[in-house]
Amino acid sequence: MLVGGKSVDERRRLNRRHMLFYSRVYDRKTGIFLGYLGNMNEGGMMIISETPIEINLDFLLRIDLPDENYTQSVIDFEAKSVWCNEDIDPNFFNTGFQFLSISGESKEIIAQIIDDYGFRE
Repeated sequence: MLVGGKSVDERRRLNRRHMLFYSRVYDRKTGIFLGYLGNMNEGGMMIISETPIEINLDFLLRIDLPDENYTQSVIDFEAKSVWCNEDIDPNFFNTGFQFLSISGESKEIIAQIIDDYGFRE
């Protein structure tokens, strides 16, 4: 089965990189702050929020970038919420998103962010 142009097995091989910064993530339709970026790879991301986020929904999202080293100050894209679990801290929730539609320039910025700020668990 293909999801986002990649098979489920291939997506599971992508290593998530935890972030050394916690950029804000917003719902572009409503302008509502959803949470902070927890980890990401080229196929998706996890955000940490104070409330659970409904799964199997498509979102138009925006991530504020951490500094001025990038060609954009934000990344806008479409993503689908695929899972949501309570965090180890019961005051927070973790939600996984799969990228659905993202520009080539934004993909390059994501790769740079992962290199600049990511670390493996």
